[in-house]
Amino acid sequence: MITAYDHDAVFYVYCRLRIHRSVNPKISAFMKAVIKGEVIERAVERSLREIDFAKLVAGKRFYPSPATWEDEVLYFLFLDRFSDGREFGGFSDNEGNPVTGPLGERNTPLFVQERDAGSAERQAWFEAGRDWCGGSIAGMKEKLGYLKRLGISAVWISPVFRQVTDSCDYHGYGIQNFLDVDPHFGTREELKDFVEAAHALGIRVIFDIIINHAGDVFAYEGNLQRVYENGREWPVQGYRSRSGDPGSLPFGVDEDMDFEGAVWPVELQHERTWTRHGEIRNWDGFPEFLDGDFCTLKDVNLGEGLKDPCLAWDLQRRIREFSPSQALKDLSAVYQFWIAYADIDGYRLDTVKHMEPGAVRYFATAVHEFAESLGKENFYIIGEITGGRGYAASILDNTGLDAALGINDIPDKLEFMIKGWRSPGNPDTEDQEGYFDLFRNSLLDNKYTRQWYGSHIVTMFDDHDQVGVKHKFRFVGDAPQSELLLPAVLGVNLATAGIPCIYYGTEQAFDGADCRRGDDAYSDVFLRECMFGGRFGSRQSTERHFFNEEHPVYRFISDVTALRRQRIELRRGRQYMRQVSATGNDGDFYYPQLIDGTMHWIVAWSRIFAGRESLCAVNTDAAQPLSVYIVVDSTIHPPGSILRCLYSSAEGQQHDDVAVEARQGSSVRITVPAAGFVVYA
Repeated sequence: MITAYDHDAVFYVYCRLRIHRSVNPKISAFMKAVIKGEVIERAVERSLREIDFAKLVAGKRFYPSPATWEDEVLYFLFLDRFSDGREFGGFSDNEGNPVTGPLGERNTPLFVQERDAGSAERQAWFEAGRDWCGGSIAGMKEKLGYLKRLGISAVWISPVFRQVTDSCDYHGYGIQNFLDVDPHFGTREELKDFVEAAHALGIRVIFDIIINHAGDVFAYEGNLQRVYENGREWPVQGYRSRSGDPGSLPFGVDEDMDFEGAVWPVELQHERTWTRHGEIRNWDGFPEFLDGDFCTLKDVNLGEGLKDPCLAWDLQRRIREFSPSQALKDLSAVYQFWIAYADIDGYRLDTVKHMEPGAVRYFATAVHEFAESLGKENFYIIGEITGGRGYAASILDNTGLDAALGINDIPDKLEFMIKGWRSPGNPDTEDQEGYFDLFRNSLLDNKYTRQWYGSHIVTMFDDHDQVGVKHKFRFVGDAPQSELLLPAVLGVNLATAGIPCIYYGTEQAFDGADCRRGDDAYSDVFLRECMFGGRFGSRQSTERHFFNEEHPVYRFISDVTALRRQRIELRRGRQYMRQVSATGNDGDFYYPQLIDGTMHWIVAWSRIFAGRESLCAVNTDAAQPLSVYIVVDSTIHPPGSILRCLYSSAEGQQHDDVAVEARQGSSVRITVPAAGFVVYA
């Protein structure tokens, strides 16, 4: 008699064999019989009807939400590119014990720049990055201590769900089964155990989810590539049994269909689930960008809304007149299941721009209410909202999403302000020209409090979602001196308003960049290097890992996140850009601006909360330290009072005291190291 545990093991082994295309036909037949329930009932539900929500939540104590997500530091990791559990040296386990080796399969040593950088043949290395690389849930789980010591309090994971069989969708956005974990990564039980282990260390878990589309799960008639054409509905051949299959499975609901093919749960197999309009060509054309397929990924019909382009601006009317589809209701139930099953703390919702705002609102309401019923009163849904800051603010206001990510001008202004090519902003004007302008009061966005953006915007750089950029690169990838500026850009990210997020590998100074000329296909790949090395390690290396807890950037982030936890104003405080002066003479204080297109100078700001002020500053000059006078709040720090250096990226400066002088009200003269970051309070 096969036990339930044996059944799960059979399914897992079968999936791993399928990955390597090495299943013996007789073994395959037996395993399929197990999976289909001919030997024992399948562990993963085929239908939403099989889910007993009452049983899932009965007697379970769910991990609470934070008081405010401004207190959190997020870390995004690509599961396939993070850890395979074979690494040794340079890091400690979750209990703080050094991981040594080699021992058994733990045979991947730490990367050494002088020995390993550039050691791989570039084309083979790049081709390896276009396919699955081998990161797993088990490897991710054993790196929780690494993340905890970095100062991470919430980990955002790329989609874990089962992808189209035999596809190269390592990124996780081509879902075939919304109720299962992809076997490349592990099992549902391993995922639940990971979340439990993360919670034990005080780390929350955010899932990256998709409701706009599924994977390339069906073929159009004749297996032809179809594109959007004035809302035309194209005829369909059938569901795919695997990637590249011409549509050999019947199109319609069939609970006995091959579990490796079509789409699951079975409720999503109904033909009304899909818009069937072909691929988007005009990414800003309304309603094409709502109803078209996202490249080859098949668009889900989330409901009926207004199609008149003249009314596209009227979000409230579109929401009022929106009618949700059964597919939207089913997907809402799917993601309620994951909260109940795995105790998830938040979601990052993909491609919000490509969904009707009424669908987003329906989904957000369903998820929030369910989470609150479990005691998760501040379950956060972070929407990937491209299209500018004003549009993002409007979507948040009208749909009930909690925060926005992917606002294209934030990473641009953050990165290139530090590199000296963008203005930091000017509070004396209403122009939204610089990074700090994005986080102050804005009549344009109808936000009348300086606090709003702090809790509703996720700030990050280095990520692969670089909208409109053909040849993508990480912060360090464009020029050798950019690595010197990492403390400055990270200081801004961690100590300014917003919910900060670290993109995996930044703490190890990953330098991925697409340096090809002409060809820009698969440019994302260059920003998705493997932390564990494998065939696609960072810095064009192989078989060397990057979990180095002594790396200076890792240590910098760890120090600043620790200070952030100690100083509430660095997390929740009002934010004021500060005037600076080289001379200290009254009337000679100004907000730094570009001169002849560049700016290598001091950018300073204060965070103020309940009578406490922390003064922060970065130096965008990578060649030399700079000393300037900086204005501070005269009511909190009158002339004659003292500010102490709480943190400096240069050794020997911490704990230095400076006196507040009667210049421009109140100001202090401080030195900021080259490409450095300091905090005074």
